[in-house]
Amino acid sequence: MREIIQNELNDKDLLLFIHSPFCGTCHVAEGMLRQIETTLDKDIFFHMNASLHESFMYEHKIESVPCLFIRENGETRKKVYAFHSIANILSILLEQKPELFDRMS
Repeated sequence: MREIIQNELNDKDLLLFIHSPFCGTCHVAEGMLRQIETTLDKDIFFHMNASLHESFMYEHKIESVPCLFIRENGETRKKVYAFHSIANILSILLEQKPELFDRMS
């Protein structure tokens, strides 16, 4: 997982983990996403400190953190606020971004 830079926020396709460094739930969610990256053996998520990108938060109507923001072809596909389990996040990714799992078949 790597920190996003300003010009990457405009990318058409994006898997962005939005967090606050003072949020305990965010730390748990980040651990789940890191485990998914380890399982897939590739970095697929960007991460962003919500307090440093207020305009992005407002423009995309991000309601709370943690949030997994999924954008494809320039359109917001999904905003995930509840990180129930790794299996739950994997099922969302399989539904929204099945190409991530092509190599695993």
